[in-house]
Amino acid sequence: MDVVLSFILEVVVMEVRGLKSLPPDRVVYCTMEVEGGEKLQTDQAEASKPMWDTQGDFTTAQPLPSVKVKLYTENAFVLALEDKELGRVVLHPTALSIKAPEWHKMTVPKNAADQDLKIKIACRMDKPQNLKHCGYSYALGKSVWKKWKRRYLCLVQVSQYTFAMCSYREKKSEPTEMMQLDGYTVDYIEPVSAQLMVGQELEGGRFFFNAVREGDSILFATEDENESHQWVTALYRATGQANKPTPPTAPQGKNSTFSKIQGDADRAKKHGMDEYISADPVKFDHHNLFKTLQIVTLEYRLADPYCSLGWFSPGQIFALDEYQARYGVRGCYRHLCYLEDLLDRAEKGQMIDPKLIHFSFTYCASHVHGNRTTEDGSVSVGPDGVGTVLAEERDRFMSIKERLRVLLEHQITNFMYCFPFGRPEGALQSALVLLDSVLMKDIVTPVSHEEVRAMIKKSLENAALLNYTRLSGETKVEATDVPLQEDLGPDSGVSASRKLEDLIHLSELCVDLLQQNEEHHAEAFAWFSDLLVEHAEIFWSLFAVDMDQVLSEQPPDTWDAFPLFQILNDYLRQDDNLKNGRFHQHLRETFAPMVVRYVDLMESSIGQSIHKGFERERWENQGNGCATSEDLFWKLDALQSFIHDLHWPDIDFAKHLEQRLKLMACDMIESCITRTDNAFQQWLKKSTGFVSTDYVLPAEMCAMVNVILDAKNQSFKLCAVDGVDVHQYHTKIDDLIERTSTGMTQGMVGKLISVLESVLSKLGRYDEGSFIGSILSFTNVSGSGRELGKAYINFARNSMDQIRQKVNDELWILNLLEQWYAGQVQMLCSWLSERLDHNLHPYQCTCLAHIVKKMYSDFELNGIEEEKLNTKSFQTISQRMATEEAACVLLDGHRGDDDELPEGVMDEEGGAAEPKAKNKVATQLSHTLSEDPTNVVANVKAEVTNVAGNMAGKVGNVLGGFSKGFGGKLGGFF
Repeated sequence: MDVVLSFILEVVVMEVRGLKSLPPDRVVYCTMEVEGGEKLQTDQAEASKPMWDTQGDFTTAQPLPSVKVKLYTENAFVLALEDKELGRVVLHPTALSIKAPEWHKMTVPKNAADQDLKIKIACRMDKPQNLKHCGYSYALGKSVWKKWKRRYLCLVQVSQYTFAMCSYREKKSEPTEMMQLDGYTVDYIEPVSAQLMVGQELEGGRFFFNAVREGDSILFATEDENESHQWVTALYRATGQANKPTPPTAPQGKNSTFSKIQGDADRAKKHGMDEYISADPVKFDHHNLFKTLQIVTLEYRLADPYCSLGWFSPGQIFALDEYQARYGVRGCYRHLCYLEDLLDRAEKGQMIDPKLIHFSFTYCASHVHGNRTTEDGSVSVGPDGVGTVLAEERDRFMSIKERLRVLLEHQITNFMYCFPFGRPEGALQSALVLLDSVLMKDIVTPVSHEEVRAMIKKSLENAALLNYTRLSGETKVEATDVPLQEDLGPDSGVSASRKLEDLIHLSELCVDLLQQNEEHHAEAFAWFSDLLVEHAEIFWSLFAVDMDQVLSEQPPDTWDAFPLFQILNDYLRQDDNLKNGRFHQHLRETFAPMVVRYVDLMESSIGQSIHKGFERERWENQGNGCATSEDLFWKLDALQSFIHDLHWPDIDFAKHLEQRLKLMACDMIESCITRTDNAFQQWLKKSTGFVSTDYVLPAEMCAMVNVILDAKNQSFKLCAVDGVDVHQYHTKIDDLIERTSTGMTQGMVGKLISVLESVLSKLGRYDEGSFIGSILSFTNVSGSGRELGKAYINFARNSMDQIRQKVNDELWILNLLEQWYAGQVQMLCSWLSERLDHNLHPYQCTCLAHIVKKMYSDFELNGIEEEKLNTKSFQTISQRMATEEAACVLLDGHRGDDDELPEGVMDEEGGAAEPKAKNKVATQLSHTLSEDPTNVVANVKAEVTNVAGNMAGKVGNVLGGFSKGFGGKLGGFF
């Protein structure tokens, strides 16, 4: 017979203690190995914290395996081939071993520094399905186990109906001896009989059992009584024998089962229970005894009220039913006593399930009202088949019925406290159903709906007064022990502001309480929802008395009461039942004059702040505008947000407030724009005289522009309703803003262009034929003209930087720069057009060339598009300036190789031309001038034609005159 066992072994190495000699950063680890199996290793850890929690899974066929766990550390020597072993431990787990982690002392080498090493290991060995039981036991037989000694035995199921008892040794997977259990019968045996059966004194084992078959007998023994019972049970199931083994009844020690039973019997006899058991049951009043028994049982059960709520446990019900059936206790009497007991405890405030009371009440009512004839003529009887009732029981029932009615009325009135948060679940609804049954005249005739409704209405009216009184009377004011109701009284001596704070706190509590009613109790009053709404209205009417009293004591024009309105209105407007109810209307009528007065005062205050603010305004950038505009827009937005957050319940009045606030915002913004525009115009007029290139655009004007731009952004939010311009206020303001913004742009552009106009007026002095220009050219007082060009370009750059730093709107800046650029180009084009028939003086040419080139590049860097920069006017100016520059070069070419070109002549990158280019031009001009005088003009004209054909005639005239003067000078020289 082949016996195969397979065990799954789980070894978890958790931590090590006692490592003191190793450096803290030295690496340590453990290995796990089952005899004859593979070796596993844990993770590496530092010696300062040797913890792993690593699990190793093994599979073995040995019932008594040997598990070796070793602790290693990395060897510090470089040439070492193996790590150093610090300690080891050997475990011998079994299928019945403790699964919890345990500390084991490790075996360490003699020369080790740490001798007290301990390791925490959890070792679990799962029992295979074919192993029914195992453990150490003594055994002695004729054919097997011929020597009495302690062995490790395993009961193995070989096949469906074949079992074998096998003995194993450590580290062995094959059994040393085994026996098949077919035909054996197992039973307990006394120690004396066991020794007589083997004919010798047996050492070891206290509790004996044997397996007997015809011609063979095997004796077993264990040290523990429980182990012997487990072995006998397992063998009994394996053998399939008919008779079940019975443990011996003879006392085997002070702790044996028999001795305990005998002790209990002695104690029962001592306390007189023996006499009670042997007494005649007929001589006892079992009704009173049952009542006492039921009371005691109920007291014991109610010790855990959250678990029972008055319900008996199944075991208690079984005992009471047995007593009632055995000794003839009447069912009606039983439930009447039960009802009285439950009512006694419910009246004391103990939680009793109304369903339980309803069950017992219905049972008693069916007895008291007797048998009833149904509609089809049949006779209905009580639930226990008996339709009789005693007169005493009838009287007790009527008394209980009245007590129950009073109790239910009390519970409905105090439903917030008797059934907190709707607990127990469904208890309040059960109480309402029970009330309907209690008000019935008998078990068949239903009670009228009006009668039940009238009682519930009365209870809820009383509940409203009770809830508000308790809420305001029991709630303490923070930091004091004074109830809220005392603080709100007219003679309390508390300040009006303190009373208002207490009233707001009380309103929050009232809202929380009614929300709890709606959440936890509304479902129970589903059939009487209108009565629950009336309960809430009465509750709020009581609150309204205190509210009116406190508000009447407040000083005039105080707005601290608005949070009270917000709390109450936010709750009422979301409740479909209380919305626009009596209290809600009273609340609106109380606060409507306050809201109107508040809006009037705010409108006056904002108007005064605008007037005084703009008078003292310094026009410094603050936020998105100036200080006054920021304050104005914040106040308007805060006022509109405040009125919106009130969520005024009256639609018509809410629309009136909204329209008034939008109109107010429109008027205020219009006033702000008008005052800002007036201030802007005054700043424009401050420097209407002589304007030079030293002019700096004032930051105040930029701040005014920001005010207008911010007004444009704010007007849509402040003048429109939910993004729709219902009242056309935003359209009106937007038109005004556009006109003002356009005017500001034009004024600022005109101011900036006036600087260019002053520059051009200076250049006009050098016009051809001008007497002042001739003097300036002869004396060369003003320089080359480049300084004036640089001065204007610096002015333009400073102005653009000022605008970009001070103005917040990028689109407005681009629009301004585009208009400014277009105005400059137009002015330059007009100025040059006026001088088409005249040549530009070198001073003019140098200045304008610098301005034109730098102006294009600077405005291009500021984001102006190419299409708007390179216009036809600018192209005309560029062509004219290129021609004029060429003419200047030709006029000054006679100065020789060492002379410089005119300062207006620039290379492609904007710098001065290279010396080679200058020399080349000068050489060409010298060569031309050295030829025959009669050909000088023609040659010069040819050169000029190559440079700028469109101005050849003009340059020829200029050079003709120049050649005549030069010829005269040469004649005089010779």
